Amino acid sequence: MLTMPRIASAIALTIAGLASSGLLADEARYNQIALRAEVNQEVAHDLMHITLYTESQNADPAKLAAEITNTLNKTLEQVRQVKGVSVKLGSRHSYPVYDDKGQKITAWRERAEVRMESADFARLSSLTGELLQSMKMGGMDFSIASDTRKTREDAMLKDAVDAFKARAQLATQALGGKGYKLVSLSLNTGGFQPPMAMRGFEAKSMAMMDSAPTPQIEAGTSQVTVSADGVIEVQMP
Repeated sequence: MLTMPRIASAIALTIAGLASSGLLADEARYNQIALRAEVNQEVAHDLMHITLYTESQNADPAKLAAEITNTLNKTLEQVRQVKGVSVKLGSRHSYPVYDDKGQKITAWRERAEVRMESADFARLSSLTGELLQSMKMGGMDFSIASDTRKTREDAMLKDAVDAFKARAQLATQALGGKGYKLVSLSLNTGGFQPPMAMRGFEAKSMAMMDSAPTPQIEAGTSQVTVSADGVIEVQMP
């Protein structure tokens, strides 16, 4: 069994060994500053999204499901014939309808969605007007295509780094340093899409698209952001 002096000596030797082998943490660094710089750009929306839905009620749930399915199939078939418009099914759900006392189920109601997307706004608007004869409008949204966003972000990366370097130089001068060393740097992308006024149109107002001239579409923009977050170590004279 080790005596107390020997234990202390063993601990001292262990610490010395770790230090000599580089296993201890790096020696403390001073004059480190965390900085953030970001660049922003407004990018026009180039994708249009339309959500249509069909809703019906029937005392026979099987007949109701068949009716909804037939409407969906006809809609999908019509959309697939239009070049440049992609389509997929959205949510679909049914729920019971009760009597006035809320005790007995008198019927079933079902709702199902179809979601369309296209970069050709005029074509999708015209198609929507045709589909509103059998479907109802659920909403209209706009977004930036993935390829467009990536291209813009890549072009902004250098600007973000340049902005970080300029801020690092200002911080170094403020501390009276002769220069700085970059300790770490991370680049991040993001953006903000403002709420679109066209979301959630009423079917009654949108039904006019079938008889009236196609309205002009103002897709709006989203803000694309590239940020540079890093730490510098200011070198003092």
